[in-house]
Amino acid sequence: MASRVLSVADTDENPDRILSLRGIAKKFGAVRALAGVDLDVHVGEVVAIVGDNGAGKSTLVKILAGVHPADGGRIRFFGQPAAIDTPTDSLDLGIATVFQDLALCDSLDVVSNLWLGRELTRAGSLDEVEMEKRSWGLLRELHARITDVRVPVASLSGGQRQTVAIARSLIGDPHVVVLDEPTAALGVSQTAEVLNLIERLRDRGLGVILVSHNIADVLAVADRVVVLRLGRNNGDFRASDTSSDALIAAITGAVDHSRRPRDDDE
Repeated sequence: MASRVLSVADTDENPDRILSLRGIAKKFGAVRALAGVDLDVHVGEVVAIVGDNGAGKSTLVKILAGVHPADGGRIRFFGQPAAIDTPTDSLDLGIATVFQDLALCDSLDVVSNLWLGRELTRAGSLDEVEMEKRSWGLLRELHARITDVRVPVASLSGGQRQTVAIARSLIGDPHVVVLDEPTAALGVSQTAEVLNLIERLRDRGLGVILVSHNIADVLAVADRVVVLRLGRNNGDFRASDTSSDALIAAITGAVDHSRRPRDDDE
């Protein structure tokens, strides 16, 4: 299959663009983790980011989450200039990040995990009834395979735990959800469950950034695939027009699709 590599113009013409990154750079001492990365995410689109270890994927995720501020480059959100210097900045913009470790409290039940830090109150007390009601509503909307929201999260399967973490990210009504290796260490059926959940996020009109090493998973759910290599873009592919061989070639550097970031991209 011949692969078509998209240009910046392909994505900039879309009026539904939520997030735009141009020339994002980051250094840690003498190590240049990112050297001018571009990324676009649109309404109802799953954008996968792939690359070998050291490609800059984790650094880019942490910049989007506000863990590490970028050293250079521009960020636009719905066309407006934006700054992400702290996790609060990221959340306030409408970016929710689900890290690989999920950051769940195993001893707490599903409801408590979903509303942790955003608990609903009534007359000065926790409104457990309303939180449980809304939890069931959200989980049903996502077709989650969870039958009891009052069991400790520690008793759930890997796929169910991932579902809880993703559902929690939706409590704040984000525009973009970033998923860092959501299918890592999951079995076949649990992976299918998470991939179905990603498709439902797209159906809700969210922009989804999927970071993954699993090319099969990426091609199963992504609309576009962005390849990073050594901290730079090395291809932006439409998933329906590419193949695993083409992606692997870009990941390993066997094929060079890199380009200089355009400072005039709007």
